[in-house]
Amino acid sequence: MAAVDSAASRLEESRMNHYANLAELEARALSLAYGRTPVIDTLDMTLPPGRVTAIVGPNGCGKSTLLAGLARLHVPGAGSVLLNGDDIQRLPARTLARQLALLPQQASAPEGLTVMDLIRFGRQPHQGWLSQWSADDRQAVHDALAAADLEDLAERPLDALSGGQRQRAWIAMTIAQQTPLLLLDEPTSALDLGHQIEVFELVRRLAGGGRTVVMVLHDLSSACRYADHLLALQGGRIVAAGPPNQVVTTDLVRHLYGIDCTLIIDPDTGAPLLGNIRRAHPSSA
Repeated sequence: MAAVDSAASRLEESRMNHYANLAELEARALSLAYGRTPVIDTLDMTLPPGRVTAIVGPNGCGKSTLLAGLARLHVPGAGSVLLNGDDIQRLPARTLARQLALLPQQASAPEGLTVMDLIRFGRQPHQGWLSQWSADDRQAVHDALAAADLEDLAERPLDALSGGQRQRAWIAMTIAQQTPLLLLDEPTSALDLGHQIEVFELVRRLAGGGRTVVMVLHDLSSACRYADHLLALQGGRIVAAGPPNQVVTTDLVRHLYGIDCTLIIDPDTGAPLLGNIRRAHPSSA
């Protein structure tokens, strides 16, 4: 774990360099649709820079669609997404790729690709037709391996890794991209509890190094524990936003998921915990 601590220290030291001017991402009256079916409806939001934001809400509420819109994978029907005040639809692709990295739900790689090979792809936005693989590129890959605690697995094929190791490898690729913004779509889906914690702890280290991280999550308890800021969506609209211990209430949980619960405050973290979860009675929903 010494390598992890060393990489975390380098990330912290580099805050004044790579992330001194933290990128600010915001949406203004953003509307996203599939064909004629609206999904996100005139949404306004600003991501707190240098923090972890979790987007939560029931299935079909627009979480992944919103993330795709923030990453310029989905063209707005109306409104805009602004990066440092500039409309991302007007930014050159390479400029955007140096500011924002996205890890989608279903990331895939060619068979036989090693961890090192994958992470090297993260340097593509920094390459050009005339540029050579540089010392900066090598250092970025080394730091990404160390930050994700994957140095001993650098030459291992991706398909030989555990689920948690593989997901950390994909996140390491985005670390090597050296963007101040990182968007993760359900980064812990299909992982067991131990591997989920591996990923969440890596996300926290990245935020500690100065990155702004946005995660789509299904698990509200994990969102409350690992995120600094929540965006709760319902029907394509934000129904609550702010620190978890300020916005998560029994009424919000009932409104979002149709369940009743008892909220307990974790004495160690101050995060809300959901207990005694049960289907909401019709008279209380």
